[in-house]
Amino acid sequence: MVDKNPNAAKTCWVLTEGHAGMEGQCIGLAEKLGLTPLIKRVKIRPLWKYLPARFWPNPLSMAAPETPLTAPWPDILISCGRRSAAAAAQIKRLNPQTLAIHIQVPPLPAKSYDTVIVPEHDALRGPNVLVMRGSLHKLTEEKLLTAKKQFAPAFAQYSSPRIGVLVGGSTKRQKFSAKLAQDLAQKLKTAGASIQGASILLTPSRRTGEENIKILSGALAGPRTFIWDGTGENPYFGILALADYLIVTSDSANMISEACFTGKPVLIFDLPGGSKRLRRFHEKLVEDGYARMFNGTLEPFNPPRLDEMTEIAKNLRRKYNL
Repeated sequence: MVDKNPNAAKTCWVLTEGHAGMEGQCIGLAEKLGLTPLIKRVKIRPLWKYLPARFWPNPLSMAAPETPLTAPWPDILISCGRRSAAAAAQIKRLNPQTLAIHIQVPPLPAKSYDTVIVPEHDALRGPNVLVMRGSLHKLTEEKLLTAKKQFAPAFAQYSSPRIGVLVGGSTKRQKFSAKLAQDLAQKLKTAGASIQGASILLTPSRRTGEENIKILSGALAGPRTFIWDGTGENPYFGILALADYLIVTSDSANMISEACFTGKPVLIFDLPGGSKRLRRFHEKLVEDGYARMFNGTLEPFNPPRLDEMTEIAKNLRRKYNL
């Protein structure tokens, strides 16, 4: 829930590379603080991406043409990602009155911003660094309730317990291969068959790939399976709201964090590879009881709810009198 606060009149920019996961974190934090953000994006020119951000002569020139970075500067700037960090720091230098909040470890000193917010599996610490267990996101209790009402009729034919499946895909460090898609499909079939009356609600992402979607659709086809075909509104929030179990591929800290926000049993399907940081994130969630690894079996458990946004917003309000 967005708490009442006097911030409605304040101007706010969200600054990222435009990736949905990064932008979602910034927008979610802005909304939690009662702000209506203006979306700004950077678009790094090909040659500059090979030069460390601290050496860029004019980071503001990296603005995407449709969202120029020019005065008047905002009261509050929320940025995320390494490539937006230099522009955010330059805005703070040009206008010290701007409250600059950066999410994720920046390629510049933390003192370049008023506050830096990092997940605990990153090593950065300092007097202006806030540490969170997972990642920030746009999901709220209100959005879950809205999605539950919206998608309840569409999912009425799928009996409980409902197994919600959130499928990501390949990244720079992880490959979601056809073999892994087949393995996931088989484990889902095994899990579904182990519980009488269970149904499967699955939504892929843009990174899943057509071949993998075909594999999952073919292997899981049946009256108790729903797989989003890409038409109409993505039922992602509806699945989070209406599923009894949530199975999430390991590539996305955002999806896992959103699943853990629901307070439902979350199981992580491991994609080989990935960074050590992401591995530590998975291991800590399992260690602290928020999630388990998915091996084809489903056993009920009662995890705590992972709500980082509320605590981060309280901390920022207290620190900056927002």
